[in-house]
Amino acid sequence: MKPAVTPAAPPAARASAPTSASRLIDRLPSTVDARVRLLAWASLVIQTVLIGTGGAVRLTGSGLGCPTWPQCTAGSLTNTPEMGIHGLIEFANRALTGVVVVIAILVFVSVLRMRAERRDLFVITLLQGLSIPLQAVIGGITVLTGLNPYIVGVHFVVSILLVLLTSMLVYRVYYGPRGTARLMPGGYLVLAHVTTLFVAITVIVGVLTTGSGPHAGDAHTPRNGLDTAFLQHAHSWPAYATLAGTLLLVFGAFRSRIAPPRLRRFVVILLGVELVQIAVGLTQARMGLPEVLVGLHMVLAGALVGVMTAVVLSSRSSGLGVLPGQTGSSGSMPTARKTSVR
Repeated sequence: MKPAVTPAAPPAARASAPTSASRLIDRLPSTVDARVRLLAWASLVIQTVLIGTGGAVRLTGSGLGCPTWPQCTAGSLTNTPEMGIHGLIEFANRALTGVVVVIAILVFVSVLRMRAERRDLFVITLLQGLSIPLQAVIGGITVLTGLNPYIVGVHFVVSILLVLLTSMLVYRVYYGPRGTARLMPGGYLVLAHVTTLFVAITVIVGVLTTGSGPHAGDAHTPRNGLDTAFLQHAHSWPAYATLAGTLLLVFGAFRSRIAPPRLRRFVVILLGVELVQIAVGLTQARMGLPEVLVGLHMVLAGALVGVMTAVVLSSRSSGLGVLPGQTGSSGSMPTARKTSVR
């Protein structure tokens, strides 16, 4: 018996698949347009929201609201009514990861056609996508170790780093890739980086402070064993050093005749965030650490890192050539330059 031979597809059918794929690719942005900017902002917003929802899990003692991972409970991917409010809060935080995945995929695809001309955007969005399984693994380890405070702290630090990454993404879609020229004197750049170091120290000491205190979780959640009273004071030291550095950055930006307007705008925003952050920190300490203020303090930490990133990036030129006296040096964000796509 002769083997059956599958008839060849007609030419039109063979060509339909690649043609459809080509049409789909052609619909992707070939330049940084409104779609790319919207998705970049969505990336930053969702990472900041995750800090807030993650904080809500910890502040309400819902870290083990879903006692297993990756399922919420044995035999159920979602929470059940018997698990109560804690199960709902923890599952909602996990479910938000789905939104993160969708946004990460969309923003990566949106810059795919520009990967040769805008490699910076391609790399940033790729790293954002790769961070999702990393965060999932850390989250799983957090549950499996019974909310080890150091693992929880690493989870938060990674979230902060993702805020930094997505802040860079938003900045780059407006101002282009990193340029080679310095917009400010070398001393100013050193001051910006030193202030950034104090921001990082503030965040890390804040993580240790939370892990030692009443908001590390419920009564059964392990603490890191460190002295909370001492850490509260130690947390304020790099915070005030950050404020001092920021005041010098503001003074230097407005005193300089070559500082770009965007740098002046970002240092003022940075100062405003820090003043609010300090006010919230002092208030929560005097009011016995109410959960709402502690959660707000965590979200503001993300905002602080995001704006600090913009300040550092604004101290150097960009690929759009935004220099004093040139097009794009006004206070508004410039339109991204159109580039040819291969």
